[in-house]
Amino acid sequence: MEQQLAERLRALRQQQGWTLDQLAGHSGISRATLSRMEKAEVSPTTAVLAKLCAVYHLTLTQLMMLVEAGQTQALVRREQQAVWRDESLGFTRQSVSPPDPHLGCEVLACTLRAGARIHYQQPSRPGLEHHLVLQQGQLALCIDDTAYQLQAGDCLRYKTFGASSFHVPGKDDAHYLLVLL
Repeated sequence: MEQQLAERLRALRQQQGWTLDQLAGHSGISRATLSRMEKAEVSPTTAVLAKLCAVYHLTLTQLMMLVEAGQTQALVRREQQAVWRDESLGFTRQSVSPPDPHLGCEVLACTLRAGARIHYQQPSRPGLEHHLVLQQGQLALCIDDTAYQLQAGDCLRYKTFGASSFHVPGKDDAHYLLVLL
């Protein structure tokens, strides 16, 4: 999958007609890092993929669908669901809903390690609607300068237009469902 992701990232850049330097300017990611990712020498972090998705106006799930050659099917068994891991953050993102480029809703099952923080400088698509259902643990979010403290069972509905951050303040991992519309 790492090689397929590298190839897709290179293809997306080339479709825009951008050099590595131009993409670095648009994304804020160093040219060296972009080059190493396109050669599958390094695995991109969640934050780096978020920056690239923002530049290409894709959600992470849409990018992963492109990596997996856009397979569409009505039923995806648990063992077939795409999983993205960022070991440095202790972040796992599982695409629960079957991928389909013609449908706009995505369901994700996410886990964020206790004490971990994720910061997104900008959304992949401004105005993208999120419904976050915290299943276990605690989660502190800051969405467009508004802070929220979630407990297990809470649901937060929001749209992103600017920066957002996720932090797990408790001693337990946070497990949540995220629905994107």
